[in-house]
Amino acid sequence: MELSERARLLPRVSRLAELPSSFCSDEDDDGDLPCRDMAQQDPWPWCPPRPSPFSRCVRCLAFLWNLLFLLLGLLLLALGVWGLLAKAAQHLGAPLGSDPMLLFLLGGLGASAVSLAGCLGALRASPCLLRFVLGALLTLGGLQVLGGLLLVLARRRLRDLLRDLLLLCLLRYRDDPDLQFLMDEVQRSLQCCGLDSYRDWESNPYFNCSSPGVQACGVPGSCCQDSPQSGSVPNAQCGFGALALGPAAAGAVVHVGGCEAALGAWLRSQAGAIAVGATALVLVEAVGAFMALRVLRDAVAFRAWG
Repeated sequence: MELSERARLLPRVSRLAELPSSFCSDEDDDGDLPCRDMAQQDPWPWCPPRPSPFSRCVRCLAFLWNLLFLLLGLLLLALGVWGLLAKAAQHLGAPLGSDPMLLFLLGGLGASAVSLAGCLGALRASPCLLRFVLGALLTLGGLQVLGGLLLVLARRRLRDLLRDLLLLCLLRYRDDPDLQFLMDEVQRSLQCCGLDSYRDWESNPYFNCSSPGVQACGVPGSCCQDSPQSGSVPNAQCGFGALALGPAAAGAVVHVGGCEAALGAWLRSQAGAIAVGATALVLVEAVGAFMALRVLRDAVAFRAWG
């Protein structure tokens, strides 16, 4: 009896295979039942579910979204590689374990890997790649939220870390080009000098008054009062001998206030902008996670009919 039933259904299966895809519409021209009704009557589903226009739009947007961040990740990766190669060419044999360009390199590599998986996952509707992207975005967003909470709860520890960083820049000013660049930018932008005052430069072996070099009893040029005009070369010798002057006389030549207080005040004034930027970054990741989740749901639903 079962064999005869299958023999009766086989001609219908062959005819359905020859019909165009419009046969899966809700109303057929010949008055036949739609596919979903046949699936209820017959033992096999004839047509897989079609993605809605919204699903197709989300899939296209997910591909373009990940393509944009793939290009940004490759740009960061290229910048990190260029920075490391340039420093290696200037300082042969210098250790690169603490180089700031490693952040660009690792950040660009991670962003490129996740974005490439997102592009391929949206293009091929691969549940495996989409799950990887979704997991990476959720993990990154969770770490950012946790880091923000820790910064709020450990503000005193953050101040200590900033002080230690400034002290490290001051002590290794001539030994590390990256720390020298960072200290010069802080002193020039915030119009400050040293950690607590300009006299902190006595702790540096190159600027100490007992040093045999020409920079003895001096401060870096980034401490000077007169900033260079546009296109002019800064005077690197304007701070020579500043440590031998009193506070009043030195104040006419260099900035005498320390950078710790100035940097803390600047961070407090920029707290709102930092919070807005961090929130925007989390929202961008949330949008990417939503699109990956939507495409993943459609891909899983489609493969369930395969």
